Amino acid sequence: MSDTVDILNVDLGERSYPIYVGANLLSDASYFTKHIRSKKVMIVSNTTVAPLYEDKLRAALTDFDVDSVILPDGEQYKNWDTLNLIFDALLEKKHSRNTTLIALGGGVIGDMTGFAAASYQRGVDFIQVPTTLLSQVDSSVGGKTAINHPLGKNMIGAFYQPKAVVIDTASLSTLPEREVSAGLAEVVKYGLIRDLPFFEWLEKHVSDIRALDEASLRYAILTSCACKASVVEEDETEGGVRAILNLGHTFGHAIETFSGYGNWLHGEAVGAGIAMAAHMSKLLGCLSESDEERILKVLNDCALPIRGPEVMSAQDYLELMSVDKKVLDGTLRLVLMDRLGFARVTDDFEHSTLLKVLPN
Repeated sequence: MSDTVDILNVDLGERSYPIYVGANLLSDASYFTKHIRSKKVMIVSNTTVAPLYEDKLRAALTDFDVDSVILPDGEQYKNWDTLNLIFDALLEKKHSRNTTLIALGGGVIGDMTGFAAASYQRGVDFIQVPTTLLSQVDSSVGGKTAINHPLGKNMIGAFYQPKAVVIDTASLSTLPEREVSAGLAEVVKYGLIRDLPFFEWLEKHVSDIRALDEASLRYAILTSCACKASVVEEDETEGGVRAILNLGHTFGHAIETFSGYGNWLHGEAVGAGIAMAAHMSKLLGCLSESDEERILKVLNDCALPIRGPEVMSAQDYLELMSVDKKVLDGTLRLVLMDRLGFARVTDDFEHSTLLKVLPN
């Protein structure tokens, strides 16, 4: 059985769902059975996570007819061909529209499983079981599902909410240090966009999180999920305020696309993007020099890069940022900070200011 469990709720009317946070939840069937409608279940995982946790999850689901599809691991596989492997498995095993998909893995698995669930027979249930810090604090919550296109990241997908998010903090014990650092980029983001006290807490506790201190991890995960849930409840399909969740992402997605998906982890690219957004916010007079220095110090403490690839030019950034999802009617919009703990989406900046942020 699991230890003490914290429960957050994402309040979206008929699409509301719980987020369970605790240790050893993978072994406790009660967090799954109440959200599964029929006997048929399909676990979607990858070649890294499945050997670690698939058997544990199957053991908790002994009352169900469980199939699985194991995908290759990596951002470079977040595409149509890999997505089709999920549909192939569902059809070969004769899963109906009453089936439930379970995403067992990080953000790539969560995004692709959610997109498959949104599409298969025009929509089936799915449960998120995120196993990386980044997916636990960010991508598993909010219903954004997508695959990448060679010309842009996450450009093809759907908004589709899970039935539940089951966050087993014990799964982080097998996570490489680089992946922990990548997840921290999204944690830092929450402090900068809407929660200054959380950012101030992070300034003191990043080392505890990197050391996988249980209390610090749980606080960071719960605070991040609560922040994201509150934003999603205000704006489920990113028609307005939800776009602030993309602080650093316009720059970061350009870095990922330029570098080839998987060469820079998503969180690493977002870390560099946050640094660039902070610098631009300072150039616009919204942040002080000491504010920017505080942000850079936290990113450094997280072992995150604060600059993009040396070989990436300003033109490379501009071309790739022009296909960002926040571009409206040909106008680039960025998430910038008015002050520490408060972000907004804006197109109110001079092109010359943006060029000062980009490499010469």
